[in-house]
Order: sequence, then structure tokens, then C-alpha cells
Amino acid sequence: MLLGTATTTTASNVITPIAPNFRRLSSTRSGSMVSNSLNDDVEDLEMMLEAYFMQLEGTRNKILSVREYIDDTEDYVNIQLDNQRNELIQLQLILTIASFAIAVETLVAGWFGMNIPCSLYKIQGVFWPFVGGMTAACIILFFVVLGYARWKKLLGS
Repeated sequence: MLLGTATTTTASNVITPIAPNFRRLSSTRSGSMVSNSLNDDVEDLEMMLEAYFMQLEGTRNKILSVREYIDDTEDYVNIQLDNQRNELIQLQLILTIASFAIAVETLVAGWFGMNIPCSLYKIQGVFWPFVGGMTAACIILFFVVLGYARWKKLLGS
């Protein structure tokens, strides 16, 4: 916001203000007029400085409010990232529980895969019921450990 602009004349190197409330000091005035005009100029300068300081304070307040807005936005983004991270950790926990249940079934299959004599090898038709029973037991184990994780509030919902 410009309070006044000045023009230069080509005949002399004097800058004269366009605004009517600006006065020019010259040596043709008497001493008392110069001091009176100087006081008026100082008052005008003080008013201009006060207006500029008010503008600067307004700009500073806007900058501070923008900074607060940026901080709030940054906090919101961090909350969203934490939420996504928690969901990934919960998914990892569920997959780990499933891996544990599958590992138990693999352990039992490994025991029976060894070449150790066992009376179950001689009974016909016991393989598929045994595999089905082990799979059901491991699924139950999965849901028990999953329920325990929810009970300890390691998983949401």
C-alpha cells in the first residue's frame, strides 16, 4: 500500500511529493516555520511508521496462523501414518499366528515322515482322517491364539 509517490523534474534534481500532506523543507522559510514544518513532518512520519508497523504485525499474525495450520496438518498426517503403521503391525501379527499354526501341523507331518516304525502305518484308511484332524486342530489353535491376542488388546475390534 503506497501512501504517496514522488516525481522528479528534469529542470532540477528536486523530488516533490504528490500527496498533499507532505511538505518540503526549504531554506526560504524562517526558522520558526522550519521547526513547525519539521514537527509536522515528524508527526506524519510517525503516523506512517505506525501504519507500517500495524501492517507488519498483521502479516506476522498471518504467518503465525499459517505456521499453526502447518503444524496441525503435520500432526494430522503423523496420526494417519501411525494408524496405517498399527494396521500393518496387526496384519503382521495375524500372519505370524497363522504361520505358527501351520508350523505346528508341519512339525507333526515331519514326525510322521521319519522312518521310525509305528503301528499306525499298518492301519488302512487312517491317513486322511488324521490329516483332517490335524488341520482342524491347527485351525482351532489359530483361532485360540487370535482370541488371546484380541483379549490382550493386541488386535483391534
